[in-house]
Amino acid sequence: MLSLRYFPASFSRRLESFEFPRKNSNAVVCATKGPRPRYPRVWKTRTRIGTISKSVKLVECVKGLSNVKEEVYGALDSFIAWELEFPLITVKKALKTLENEKEWKRIIQVTKWMLSKGQGRTMGSYYTLLNALAEDGRLDEAEELWMKLFSENLESTPRMFFEKMISIYYQREMHEKLFETFADMEELGMRPNMSIVTMVGDVFQKLGMLDKYAKLKKKYPPPIWEYRYIKGKRIRIRANQLDKSDHANKGVNDYDGETDLKSNAVYEDAKVASDEFQDEAYPSEDYEASSDELGEAVNSLSET
Repeated sequence: MLSLRYFPASFSRRLESFEFPRKNSNAVVCATKGPRPRYPRVWKTRTRIGTISKSVKLVECVKGLSNVKEEVYGALDSFIAWELEFPLITVKKALKTLENEKEWKRIIQVTKWMLSKGQGRTMGSYYTLLNALAEDGRLDEAEELWMKLFSENLESTPRMFFEKMISIYYQREMHEKLFETFADMEELGMRPNMSIVTMVGDVFQKLGMLDKYAKLKKKYPPPIWEYRYIKGKRIRIRANQLDKSDHANKGVNDYDGETDLKSNAVYEDAKVASDEFQDEAYPSEDYEASSDELGEAVNSLSET
């Protein structure tokens, strides 16, 4: 009969002689997440245009147009013709760029075109349009837009709209409308900020209404604390410290201006003195100085 016998010594020797092949692992051990595989990077050849480059192209497209409404709207329609969705982010970035460049007419055109498409109907878009109309000198349209927004959003009108309209009336010395806007603000129970209180108080002082100015200051005293966002954190700072820092910055700027004026005056004096020295040391061709006179001039300069 066949019998299977087990030889432990020979089997162990065979195991010692046999070695498993080691594979070159492409795993890189991370400190936090453990090993992760390394794959070959496959770069896409198709270039994708982002919103920033699109907004730049939109600004360049709008700047090269005339002020004809049909031409502007046609160019904007052709710009978004191949978009599956309305490029709202691109248009918003383009409006921000135009605002930084103070292209108020282009802002009005693009914003009205966007609103006609039923897109971007937010308070931010309406505020941008209101600001552009005021800066462009179209006060009638700005007031019409303001009355429309105020009638539709009576109790939910943001305070920045009141501040903008009061600043417009304050700059143009339209005191009656300024008082009406401030009265509407008080009727709605909206507390004005310090810029609104300052503008209304200045108007009271100009018109000689000192009693109303005193009541205004008593009703809305300056805040003790103000808030600033530093590195994304909301920090409470005393208003006195902010005033001192503002005065200090103003004083530093004034001192820099004085030093610049003084340095310019010193530079001009030095330039005049150098011109006189050059006239003395190098006279014109009509006057021929002798060597003795030149030597005396050099000796006198060296002594001084």
